[in-house]
Amino acid sequence: MRRRPAPLNLLLPSAMLLLAACSSDSQQPPPVAINLALEPVATTFTFPILATAPTGDPRLFVVEKGGLVKVVKGGVVLGTPFLDVSGLISNGGEEGLLGLAFDPQYGANGRFFISYTNPAGDNVLASYQVSGNADVADAASAVIRLTVGQPYDNHNGGHIAFGPDGYLYMGIGDGGSGGDPNGHGQDRNDLLGSILRVDVSGTTGYAVPPGNPLVGVAGTRSELWNWGLRNPWRFSFDRSTGDLYIGDVGQNEREEIDVSTAASGGGRGLNYGWNIMEGTRCYNAGSCDMTGLTLPVLDYTHGDGCSVSGGYVYRGSAIPDLAGTYFYADFCSGWVRSFRYTGGQVTEAGTWSALAPGGSIPSFGEDSAGELYVLTAEGGVYRIVEH
Repeated sequence: MRRRPAPLNLLLPSAMLLLAACSSDSQQPPPVAINLALEPVATTFTFPILATAPTGDPRLFVVEKGGLVKVVKGGVVLGTPFLDVSGLISNGGEEGLLGLAFDPQYGANGRFFISYTNPAGDNVLASYQVSGNADVADAASAVIRLTVGQPYDNHNGGHIAFGPDGYLYMGIGDGGSGGDPNGHGQDRNDLLGSILRVDVSGTTGYAVPPGNPLVGVAGTRSELWNWGLRNPWRFSFDRSTGDLYIGDVGQNEREEIDVSTAASGGGRGLNYGWNIMEGTRCYNAGSCDMTGLTLPVLDYTHGDGCSVSGGYVYRGSAIPDLAGTYFYADFCSGWVRSFRYTGGQVTEAGTWSALAPGGSIPSFGEDSAGELYVLTAEGGVYRIVEH
């Protein structure tokens, strides 16, 4: 039986837990002289947690935490959902339908993947096929590829994305409760507290890519791409460079963004430090051994927010001055910030007050053209535009 945590202030991306705004004393002005605004796509969704699209597809697919995937086509939200898995999921707290990723060859094979928590609370990765109607999936085509047991009902991660290498990456939290009581973040013999990399090109199950860092290492799980993460709620690849950006939700003190360039291995085999570290500080009072740990490129305290929502690097064509700019947000405070990562350093960091829609921001979205969207737990999907 799964254990349930005692009531704790865990500061996680859940609108039911986090509605109070936090102060933000370290805001800087926008990093470039450009006027941005939010253009509403629709404000009638129910807790949207992702907006995405297949390669070359002008539609926008919006994932609702409660189990629906809806299609925005020609500026209109279609009445029939693309997919309804509300009967397959658990949807309390941080659980629910958590991720959607289209196969890089979706236009040819019609296959896509979802990530969700099942009624037992476990993380599930499943594949589906589109039906004869391009706007509706074949609900009967489900194939469960991977199930990861969860000891608690929080820190599920659940984001999935295909990397530039064509493999599927899946973020899994540390198993929940508070402070990682079971030490999953530093345990390389389980799948928790990690980002996995798997080959899902077959019709069932998955294979382990031969280049994974722990292949052939006794006493470890070869699915691991990296580890030492608390709750990698949202991560993304820069579609131009292949660099990996991870927004890892902190415990009681600090939130962090981790960046690994494709040239340096794209995060392969890195230990991001949890629960030895929380952000750039030792988690427990006093000193700690940081040997072999990769520290975040940016972190902020809970005087400035309380739950990071990782985003995307802008690679669209509508606002060329934003090229290479990474956007992220804080779920509680509702601010949106950005920076560029250049020469191994964070540069041009700033806050965009015009991109704060009001409410809680659980996630961002990216369409097939590389344009970006801000999502609110209150139901809004907004496109970032030049004003």
